[in-house]
Amino acid sequence: MARVKLVKPDVVDDPVIEQIFAWVTQMESAVPNHFYVELNFPDYMKAKLGSTKVLWEAGELSMEEIQHVGIVVSRANGCHYCTAAFCTILNYGLEADEEYVKDIAAKGPAAVTEERTRAIVDFAERVNADAKTVTDQDVDGLRALGLTDKGIVQLVHLVSDFASYNRLNQALATDYDYRDVWRSVAFGWEQREGEPAGDDTRGVR
Repeated sequence: MARVKLVKPDVVDDPVIEQIFAWVTQMESAVPNHFYVELNFPDYMKAKLGSTKVLWEAGELSMEEIQHVGIVVSRANGCHYCTAAFCTILNYGLEADEEYVKDIAAKGPAAVTEERTRAIVDFAERVNADAKTVTDQDVDGLRALGLTDKGIVQLVHLVSDFASYNRLNQALATDYDYRDVWRSVAFGWEQREGEPAGDDTRGVR
């Protein structure tokens, strides 16, 4: 059970929040509990998710590449909730093959065979684990695959942004409301007695 209330308004009359809810419903099929946690601080929610929107839409990485980064970073940080969220967006919102998405959730970067995406997620995983270990050669490798300095800055910010969502959902124990398959393949999750199941209708076409 979440450690803060889930703010679920009967009517959303703020146009910014209404737009955020419409977008996430398109990508995930429903508004996730994470957003209802964020609504405890609505002014920051709008600023934070507005920043995320810029990172997702105004940089050089494709939406598919961004979701790969989200899965890899969240998996590395042990966040069941966010791993499932990005799996849902990649599978449902972007229509990636479900078995492929499961493979990424289970194996991380090792499941990614496309050269540019693999380099991006490898770099993201290194930044997330210990940013001090990044080398000039790592950055040059991204440039060789087509990223400019803008894209490289975008990628580092994405890692930081995703890790912040990981911490929020883990620290506040956001109620898991995605398909259980995602946390099962990523973390070996098995339902314990008395533990609520996820929502196996979420992100199903």
